[in-house]
Amino acid sequence: MTVQFMSTPEEVASCYPVMVQLRPHLSREGFLAAVIRQREQGYRLAGAVDAGGKVAAVAGFRFFDALAWGRILYVDDLVTDEARRSQGLGQALFDFLVALARQEGCDEFHLDSGVQRFDAHRFYLRNRMRISSHHFALPLATR
Repeated sequence: MTVQFMSTPEEVASCYPVMVQLRPHLSREGFLAAVIRQREQGYRLAGAVDAGGKVAAVAGFRFFDALAWGRILYVDDLVTDEARRSQGLGQALFDFLVALARQEGCDEFHLDSGVQRFDAHRFYLRNRMRISSHHFALPLATR
């Protein structure tokens, strides 16, 4: 298994079967269009790819600066294929992102996680992340 940036159209498309497990509202075409749009805002993908070339875990992330935290790597999406969980793939991807954040001079590493994702919360707490705030949202449009 290797962790790598997923940049080419083919690599991005190969992330969809795993990403849709976290973002089931996205069609394949919607996912590809969103990635292209979000790239203009610095969005990138990284994937844990097995020896057969299949994506087993994927993360979408970006760098930005904030008055509250300084320079951060923010993880928009982090998901391991349901059939491949508890094999260390998510951990490898998480470690890759933390190392990248350090390499890029980030002050902090952030992500939000849905309140219903208890298994993910255990994973983040085990990795010494702390619950630092509440995230509030006001829906303005329907999907």
